Amino acid sequence: MQKVVVSTLPNKVKTIENVFIELRDATRLSCRLWLPADDVPQPAILEYIPYRKRDGTRGRDEPMHGYFAGHGYAAVRVDMRGSGESDGLMHDEYLQQEQDDAMEVIEWISRQKWCNGNVGMMGKSWGGFNSLQVAMRRPPALKAIITVGFTDNRFTDDIHWQGGCLLNDNFWWGSIMLAYQARPIDPEIVGDRWKEMWLQRLENMPVNIADWAEHQKYDDYWKHGSVCENYDSIQIPVMAVDGWADGYTNAVFNLLSNLKVPRKGFVGPWAHVYPQDGVPQPAMGFLQEAVKWWDHWLKGTENNVMDGPMIQVWMEHEMKPSAHRPVSEGHWVGVEAWPSKDVTEETMRLECGRIVDVAHAVRQEPASVLLRTPLNHGLLAGEWMGAGVSGETPADQRMDDGMAMVFDAAELQHELEILGRPILEVELTCDKPKAMLFAQLSDVSPDGAVSRISFGVKNVTQAAGDQRIEYLQEGKRVRVRVLLNYCAHRFTKGHRIRLSLANSQWPMFWVSPEINTLSLDLSTATLRLPTYRGPAIVGPNPQPETAAPTPLTVLRAGFVDRSITYDIVKDEWTCITDGVGGVFGEGVYRFDEIGTTVEHNLRRELRLSNKDPLSARYDIKQKMKMGRPGWEADIDIDTRQTCDANYLYVTAKIQAKMNEEIVFEKNWSRRVYREGM
Repeated sequence: MQKVVVSTLPNKVKTIENVFIELRDATRLSCRLWLPADDVPQPAILEYIPYRKRDGTRGRDEPMHGYFAGHGYAAVRVDMRGSGESDGLMHDEYLQQEQDDAMEVIEWISRQKWCNGNVGMMGKSWGGFNSLQVAMRRPPALKAIITVGFTDNRFTDDIHWQGGCLLNDNFWWGSIMLAYQARPIDPEIVGDRWKEMWLQRLENMPVNIADWAEHQKYDDYWKHGSVCENYDSIQIPVMAVDGWADGYTNAVFNLLSNLKVPRKGFVGPWAHVYPQDGVPQPAMGFLQEAVKWWDHWLKGTENNVMDGPMIQVWMEHEMKPSAHRPVSEGHWVGVEAWPSKDVTEETMRLECGRIVDVAHAVRQEPASVLLRTPLNHGLLAGEWMGAGVSGETPADQRMDDGMAMVFDAAELQHELEILGRPILEVELTCDKPKAMLFAQLSDVSPDGAVSRISFGVKNVTQAAGDQRIEYLQEGKRVRVRVLLNYCAHRFTKGHRIRLSLANSQWPMFWVSPEINTLSLDLSTATLRLPTYRGPAIVGPNPQPETAAPTPLTVLRAGFVDRSITYDIVKDEWTCITDGVGGVFGEGVYRFDEIGTTVEHNLRRELRLSNKDPLSARYDIKQKMKMGRPGWEADIDIDTRQTCDANYLYVTAKIQAKMNEEIVFEKNWSRRVYREGM
């Protein structure tokens, strides 16, 4: 359903464009406020992120925080230290300083005349992460949180690594953050200090791409801010939300199964967006659900928010595979707890080209099959983290499966639903010291189309655990456990379940330094499928509501083009994403209230020759333009990642202009030792 803009809310709302929160060290954090106009003290809702409240997330903030204020809450949107119009410098994600500042911000909010002392915290992505991290610190005024698109483990389930393998989104995200942080500070908010602050921020910007790549196992760097280190430290109610087209859905199940506080979860079909903007559709009436949540836990209102199943999950149906999926077919199911009594783990065996249940498996003597997929396997996999734009979802997997080792189950004689995490285990050897094992679960239709359901990957040097790296010795067996991502899917009668295996998955993951061959002993191979036998439910409110959007004029429509080209002579594949509007293809637009125009253009290019894994190269070119007449910034950011057998090389270059005059230029160069990748 299309969003409904609610023109008349229970409370009239007043907006305060900027207020500075002064911390104990005299640092000022910039915030924007939406308050009920009657000036009666109310609970407050905090969103605390680095994405620039004034000219970054303004289009998202206005309809959401205005909605909360219209329902009797003080909504507070704070730019973190070193971002937006806030003082200071930002050095990395989720630092202790970030949490310390949040503790002070919550205390400050609780003391304001418009707040009754109760505070909720929420956010998506970064804001979802730090809502959990701050909840672990237990500030007295914080009573409940909502976390969307988050993780509970920063190493195993974040944009940097999966299964110990380096995601290429690590480079993409680090490049995006350079562009976000390179934007100038608005003089209408900070006055004459703006240029000094801007240049200081540019000079001290870190290239975190290399920092994240240096930590190649689950060490203290990743443990900091990972909720899985101490779930019990969270002592307030938690709502956890994500969607299947995102890369963070595992965390919803992991978190809710380990917390002991009142908790609710929703997993829809959406990408990395708030569910009221959910794509693929159907979206969800997320703001209505959030208001009920806040009413119950911040105001003490008795309502039905805690009724029904603990987790509501979108069960996806058969769909024609397509890289553009605006709508997901399916239905809602609900589980009262996780793990669920309605889910049974079925163990399957792998035989030559077949998946069979244990009862019908043929006892096998140890027998090896060799796995050596072309380096370009994975071209049609789509994005690890979808943003809700065209070309992100996995296309028909027949081409990739043609390069993989595939195992098909018999044609299904009845419908089969799965809900949970498939797991592959197998013993193998490798002829090189480093390798990965990639596993994919798919739905094969009678016409041969292949739809990806889930996937997982494991760095084989971390087969014994993600806190150590052990190089492989030729001929020495290791037992590898691949955790595929959580999923919910209904297989139709007449379809087949497929498992595909590969030892490369490009361009989603960086390639191993040498072409390698895995020797798998199928007599040791098992696939565990979480079969679901439970009822369908009505599900959450399908009609999203919001407050009025911010006044905005689109000056140029956005787009995102994607293409794959092949150089036959070089045996080289090139994957290109080119768009106006940066991450989400928003185009060029003007925030009319502040007269500020924003433009973010991004082109990324990944190259790889099947002849040589060391040919891998990733280039991103970005242009960020923003401003008003007389104050117009134009910033170019170029980043590149290459490698040799021993090192990863990351370079970055920034040129910043103000009113067509170059005011800053800098080049960075970092080298990262390939300990385990």
